[in-house]
Amino acid sequence: MAKVVMYSKNNCPFCVRAKNLLNQKGIVFEEINLEGKPEELDQLKRKTGHMTVPMIFINDKLIGGFSELSALNNQDQLDPLLK
Repeated sequence: MAKVVMYSKNNCPFCVRAKNLLNQKGIVFEEINLEGKPEELDQLKRKTGHMTVPMIFINDKLIGGFSELSALNNQDQLDPLLK
């Protein structure tokens, strides 16, 4: 099974949607909450070029946020990434 890590913040509706999708699919993931950690968030932004949370990684590769996760799922491309 692939390693899935999601960086999130409190009160983020897209984070909630991403968590719900991952949970509905039965995907075990690590959530790293960046609330109150602006330095870590800035580092991640510089590293990835992605400016918002959630930031979802599969096997250490950024796939994007909720929109990208949902699109991969809708195109039946998410499950192959998770194997």
